[in-house]
Amino acid sequence: MTLGLINHELKDFLNEKVEKYNQPEFIEPDPIQVPKAFSEKENIEISGFLTATIAWGNRAAIIKNALQLMHLLDNQPYDFVLNASEKEIKHLQKFVHRTFNGNDCIYFIRSLRNIYKNHGGLQTVFENGYKNGHAVKSALAHFYSVFFETEGERTRKHISNVGKGASGKRLNMYLRWLCRNDKSGVDFGLWNGIPQSALMLPLDVHTGNVGRKLGLLNRKSNDWKAVEEITAALCEFDPNDPIKYDFALFGLGVFEKF
Repeated sequence: MTLGLINHELKDFLNEKVEKYNQPEFIEPDPIQVPKAFSEKENIEISGFLTATIAWGNRAAIIKNALQLMHLLDNQPYDFVLNASEKEIKHLQKFVHRTFNGNDCIYFIRSLRNIYKNHGGLQTVFENGYKNGHAVKSALAHFYSVFFETEGERTRKHISNVGKGASGKRLNMYLRWLCRNDKSGVDFGLWNGIPQSALMLPLDVHTGNVGRKLGLLNRKSNDWKAVEEITAALCEFDPNDPIKYDFALFGLGVFEKF
């Protein structure tokens, strides 16, 4: 893709939409409101990860269930991950969000405990993976391998395997939340080991459809190759912060029914 006159016009159009949607008002109806309720770094990381994990389907239901999960974690997710007793962990059996059930939830907590006790925490795992290949894909693949160090075969469907071509939508959204240094106060910018210039678009049905209508994406499947294609196109508009256009594409699709 090369920037011609029409693409300069498209860049201006998308920049206007970024300005419109990349605002604090975006937080209230969005799942990012859940980690926004916390101030401690580890609480933000863990609540954000768990919220991103169940971020599919109706957004009101996602937020409701994520808040319920935080309640089950005593609204202290980091402390719960590190210190909850087996009896307390088993209380998570009652949690359900669509196909993500109590057994999945319990596996996630145990895996997070392993990550924080033996691997330096979520930030370290993702950033070590990024260093291995200097790409977000390598960060996501490394995280996948660490997360499933212990057996959890049924639960694997809830973490995208980009090595097998998955788009990694929810994980890419999570990295946007944690890595993107957002001066508008939406994203956190807590992690600096993965540059925002390297982030990949959280591709879903909305951003994919809008991207195709705008000529940013030709690939029909919403898979990792499509993520690479549309992110490369967005890099031509802003190589330092291509994923800011997630706000534009998502807003056009969800709020404006583009």
